[in-house]
Amino acid sequence: MPMNYEEFKDVIHRKSKINLNYYKERQMKRRIDSLIKRNNFKGYKDYYEALCKDKDLYEQFINYLTINVSEFYRNINQWKVLESEVFPYLLSKNKKLKIWSAACSTGDEPYSLAMCLSNLIPLSSISIIATDIDKEVLRKAKEGIYSEKSVAGVPTNFVNKYFNKVGDKYQIKSEIKKCIEFKEHNLLNDPYPKNCDLIVCRNVMIYFTEESKDMIYKKFNESLKGGGILFVGSTEQIIMPTRYNFESLKTFFYKKI
Repeated sequence: MPMNYEEFKDVIHRKSKINLNYYKERQMKRRIDSLIKRNNFKGYKDYYEALCKDKDLYEQFINYLTINVSEFYRNINQWKVLESEVFPYLLSKNKKLKIWSAACSTGDEPYSLAMCLSNLIPLSSISIIATDIDKEVLRKAKEGIYSEKSVAGVPTNFVNKYFNKVGDKYQIKSEIKKCIEFKEHNLLNDPYPKNCDLIVCRNVMIYFTEESKDMIYKKFNESLKGGGILFVGSTEQIIMPTRYNFESLKTFFYKKI
């Protein structure tokens, strides 16, 4: 018997703990159908059976499913606001910040956070939790090796200070790596870190259904200290943030009320 998309979602949920019902259906189904076609499978059943037998194929599927798009200092003007206004505000309340980079992908974002904050406090005082659902991107993040194109947005002084040139690649130095703790985490299922001063979750929410977004924003609010900040992506402004007990601090920055 052939397998339909609803049945495929169900078996994937049981296997991976990723519930595809939380993602926008048309978008996600198109991505999966494209992946099946690209790998020359007849349909969902053949593809799922292959995923159960082939570890590399399964990792490719999870990596593709979780939509890993990341870059250093993405939307640079927002990082300038973070450094000049948001970090000073947070540091005026607490000199030892607890920062969570959620859905961190290949590590560009948490490393950017550490570099940005190093202009204000010593590296030894910086502690960032960085999480993602995808084991493979976390492995790459821990490795910290990036192409020249990847580091193009990094300020030159940080490239010189915090990267080693290895052939045509750039490797993040251990002094920055020490600031980051990488962990596997599913935003839809797993417990959230508590008492955060800053949560950064950018360019991820656009893939979720409205119901999923509601749940995640509420959990983010619960994870923050009073007056803590949520930093979102440039296409993810929160409509009526007071629904989630937030108020707008700056564009793309929301303060817990």
